[in-house]
Amino acid sequence: MSELKTCFKRVDYDLAGLLHYLDIGDIGLPDIQRPFVWSNAKVRDLFDSMYRGFPVGYFLFWENVQANGAKQIGVGDKQHAVPSRLIVDGQQRLTSLYAVFRGKKVLDDDYRERLIEIAFRPRDGRFEVADAATRRDPEWIPNISDLWASGKSSYQMVKGFLSSLQEKTALSEDEEEHISHNLDRLFDLLKYPFTALEIASTVDEEQVADIFVRINSEGVKLNQADFILTLLSVFWDKGRADLEDFCRASRQAPTGGGNASPFNHFIEPDPDQLLRVSVALGFERGRLKSVYQVLRGKDLDTGVFSVERRDAQFKILQETQADVLNLTHWHQFLSALIGAGFRSGEMISSQNALLYAYAFYLIGRLKYKAPEHKLQKAIGRWFFFSSLTGRYTSSPETVMDGDLNRLKNLTDGDAFLSILNNLMENELTNDFWTTTLPAALESSSARNPELFAFVAAQNRLGAPVLFSHKKISDLIDPALRTKKKSLERHHLFPRAWLEKAGEKDLKVINQMANYALLEWPENISISDDPPSKYVNEIRQRFEASEWKRMSEMHALPEAWETMSYESFLKARRGLMASVIRRGFETLQ
Repeated sequence: MSELKTCFKRVDYDLAGLLHYLDIGDIGLPDIQRPFVWSNAKVRDLFDSMYRGFPVGYFLFWENVQANGAKQIGVGDKQHAVPSRLIVDGQQRLTSLYAVFRGKKVLDDDYRERLIEIAFRPRDGRFEVADAATRRDPEWIPNISDLWASGKSSYQMVKGFLSSLQEKTALSEDEEEHISHNLDRLFDLLKYPFTALEIASTVDEEQVADIFVRINSEGVKLNQADFILTLLSVFWDKGRADLEDFCRASRQAPTGGGNASPFNHFIEPDPDQLLRVSVALGFERGRLKSVYQVLRGKDLDTGVFSVERRDAQFKILQETQADVLNLTHWHQFLSALIGAGFRSGEMISSQNALLYAYAFYLIGRLKYKAPEHKLQKAIGRWFFFSSLTGRYTSSPETVMDGDLNRLKNLTDGDAFLSILNNLMENELTNDFWTTTLPAALESSSARNPELFAFVAAQNRLGAPVLFSHKKISDLIDPALRTKKKSLERHHLFPRAWLEKAGEKDLKVINQMANYALLEWPENISISDDPPSKYVNEIRQRFEASEWKRMSEMHALPEAWETMSYESFLKARRGLMASVIRRGFETLQ
């Protein structure tokens, strides 16, 4: 217990004091731990609880002895560049309060600024999220931020509201008094008491991280990535800002001008994901926690701390992050995925596989100088492989650590490419293709990596859309903007027909092997007809050679339309595995 007393102390504040310290920058948020994720309804509930005198939780601060500075809540500059206390927990609550009381904007999930507007009805003390109805109704104050941002006294605001309301409806003295009382109570929220637990500056980052990740208070559950990004803001504010700028731009399609942008159709990365790539590139580590060890100057091999080590490692992190955020590197890597048959985020089952493939691309390009034309195919193949096998699905950091260890002390690009190739060949044995993969295809999951690999293989092989002369790769181009998707997943044995035949289990009906990509008009025309009917009609449109190739590319057994459903599924799974293998082998 005595150890806990040296770890933190209790400090009491009223809300007015907290807001003042935020105004001048004495209490600082090392940027927002993540974009503001509370809904306006949750902010409304916070104000309602405080208005009723209910407790709404404590804050956890960390005394700051850093000289690098930290970002602040809200938008705009602060009087103090270096805050003396950093918010570890309670950020969403404090951001809510600051945003409403000061009329400040916050960042939403897409890194866009938004204003939180909470309405209040003094007649019954009710709070609501502002909308068109509350803005029209004279009974409501449509945005309570105006009460404090106007600079007027509470007397002037109460008098003004009553005058406006009386123009619309007659008020008795009792009603006036009641409304005035409720408005005074709202103004008195500035006196609302809060307790903060302040962690001493002598507590090191790993201890604070341990405290941080254990907390799950009223807000969003915090994790290791949140703490590391918070810490990054303390040590390297610009680095955090660069990460967030990149992530923000990746979510927004460029609007003319021809300027380069990280926007893409595969992933909208978060800052911690890109930081993970930087650590892999710069320090050959797959674990995100290595970041705060780097920032503190811990030798990742010996565990010894030193200022010299910190400076050296920090310089490496700065350099590698610049490489990770380099738009040429980013788009060259993404083009490798396109070359492997993957066209958009709809075909990505594992973001870990994508991010780690990016790390391997950068390592091969920058560290081992692998020729770009060889690297493109190798990385596309590696992503295909790691996605298909679920390599980074279970314990991804541990697996990545092992992979990175195999890449240490290589001499050149050929050695790097050879290691990747050996890892793939050791796992993708003949048994994998003929036994393991067909078994994995026995699934009804809509986001199965094996299914995405099948479509990627079809793209690699130039497969036509089923029952069409157009190519699959052309119609799943994410740049196409249509009211209705060009391609739809079609039950080869229609669901309604199977149900009439007695099959009720949706997991059986929706087997991956029962699906194929069709153009939507074709899908509609087939409707619920059995394959024995619609296949013979459609076959007449194609030459025998065209039909044969189409059937091969879609893994359709010969005379499949006459097979029993169970026999068809088993036969097609084996053929789908063969198509995936053929597509993968084109990347060699």
